[in-house]
Amino acid sequence: MAIVGLGLVTIASATQVTSVPGEPNLGFVWKQLLGIALGTGTFLFFLFWRYEELTKYTRLVYVVNLGMLLAVLLVGHAAMGAQRWIQIGSFLFQPSEFAKLAVIIGLAAFLTEREGRLERFRDLLPVFAYVGLPTLLILAQPDLGTALVFVAITVGMLYIAGARPLVLGAVTLGGLGAVIAWIWAHLNYGVWIPLKDYQITRLTIFLDPWADFQGAGYHMIQSQIAIGAGGLWGRGLFSGSQNQLHFLPEQHTDFIFSVLAEEFGFVGVVVLLTLFFIVVYRGIRIAAQAKDQFGTLLAAGIVSMLTFHVLTNVGMAIGIMPVTGLPLPLFSYGVNSMIVTLAALGLLCNVWLRRQVIVF
Repeated sequence: MAIVGLGLVTIASATQVTSVPGEPNLGFVWKQLLGIALGTGTFLFFLFWRYEELTKYTRLVYVVNLGMLLAVLLVGHAAMGAQRWIQIGSFLFQPSEFAKLAVIIGLAAFLTEREGRLERFRDLLPVFAYVGLPTLLILAQPDLGTALVFVAITVGMLYIAGARPLVLGAVTLGGLGAVIAWIWAHLNYGVWIPLKDYQITRLTIFLDPWADFQGAGYHMIQSQIAIGAGGLWGRGLFSGSQNQLHFLPEQHTDFIFSVLAEEFGFVGVVVLLTLFFIVVYRGIRIAAQAKDQFGTLLAAGIVSMLTFHVLTNVGMAIGIMPVTGLPLPLFSYGVNSMIVTLAALGLLCNVWLRRQVIVF
């Protein structure tokens, strides 16, 4: 609740002089409040529905998830070079956001069935195939950020499920090395790669944003200027020049962390990151004390998703990670993201509520 409240204040500051045509003053805040209201409903739904019963519907969830992702490619709404949404009236539904929770639920059941059989590389291949299909559909939108979230979720859940750290580490590092080599071959020899040119630029520009300071590097440079300008205590709410004068792009979504840093300073950043640390720490404790393997894996998947989102969003804001467009959970503007994150936290609390096995 503290993160959500601080996020609403920051969104209000980031959008009070919005340049988006047709958006009224504080329009994004009201939309975010709608997301919070709907998200609270999903939180309560997943909180009180026994999580063990989810295993009955994992195949259905997986099929519906694939169906939604396919529907995006066929009848989806395109914007900013990507086709990621399905328009329902005035609401833009983003299946890739809901796919995160669907993959966590399905993969938790999938790994529970394979408990004790994840030690060799070939044992991991069915898992990679299970996650790989929705990941490919998301890459086709294209949505590189969410595809990377799937990778983080899979690695985190495999580790908790009992995969050998040596094998898992070798696969992870090998995959990362292969991707880097593939991008290098594309840039130098024109080798085909299933990514748009702007996505490849986003992945590499963080190494030297000044190489294209008026183009691809502009976002990251302005973000670093905003963060540095905040100093210890910040410039004050509604007083950040980078934010208020629109030097900072996507200030209510991708770079909302930079708005917070400029207006609330280092102190505000420490407060926010401490709140996220508490959420992640509690999630790890819930995973450790769950009454069964399925509950442990659900919690591990949710913690992996949240942690990756926070590290990636903050990392791209301060210039040490690529710009992937991932929101800061519970904080960035985004109705779909808010609903899914609160649903995931409801499921996490569900695992905690039912951590003890009652014997009659």
